[in-house]
Amino acid sequence: MRIQEMIEKKKERGYTYAQIAELSGVPLGTVQKIFGGETKNPRYDTLQALERVFKEQMVVMESSVAYQVNRKPGEYTVDDYRALPEDQRVELIDGYFYDMAAPTTFHQLMAGELYRQISNFILDEDGDCIPFISPVDVQLDNDEKTMIQPDVVIVCDRDKIVRRNIMGAPDFVLEVVSPGTKRRDYITKLSKYESAGVREYWIVDPYQGRIMVYFFQDENLPIIYPIDADIPVKLYDGKLVLHFQRIAKWAREEV
Repeated sequence: MRIQEMIEKKKERGYTYAQIAELSGVPLGTVQKIFGGETKNPRYDTLQALERVFKEQMVVMESSVAYQVNRKPGEYTVDDYRALPEDQRVELIDGYFYDMAAPTTFHQLMAGELYRQISNFILDEDGDCIPFISPVDVQLDNDEKTMIQPDVVIVCDRDKIVRRNIMGAPDFVLEVVSPGTKRRDYITKLSKYESAGVREYWIVDPYQGRIMVYFFQDENLPIIYPIDADIPVKLYDGKLVLHFQRIAKWAREEV
């Protein structure tokens, strides 16, 4: 893939230089020089790393033709999502299917521990909000083109909770990064959650040893914490603090 093609896809998908650097492993300064035209002849391995950022995303999106429904990729709906076999785990985002591999025990251990802390706090406080852990369907934009399964969510408007799924944006969303979901969590879902009206979004990345906290009402985004931190949930004005020491131990053993 030529650099000009990558520049066009960068514009098309709204990627920032920082996101490309994060996903490719290429230093931010190098990315800026290449896409800005300052570096005319980048190293071959650098180009390969940058190319993977765009090619892998294309493969995920185009793989949706395999699901044998009567619409084209980009046109799939919640009805198509619900018509899939029960053992076919996907998310529907803007009319495209994205594969969801079965989560590892490591992934479930982390998500379960964080859900436990959140749930215990809400129960102890006799709170009105309701926490959920995946699998739970979230019809994020309240339209027919998106149905996702975040790892942990908190919903404070009970009218959004219907029998089959959550209708609309949760107040709080937490995603635990897996190797196969990194691009989705850092780019695709970040943009979707912000535009849909999610108030607070956490990306827990044990492979990078950090947690990124987005509180979309603040201007300074994100706040980045080490994987062993005690982190306040802004939705509860800091009264709920999630403790990551146990998760950090698990991450050291796994990564």
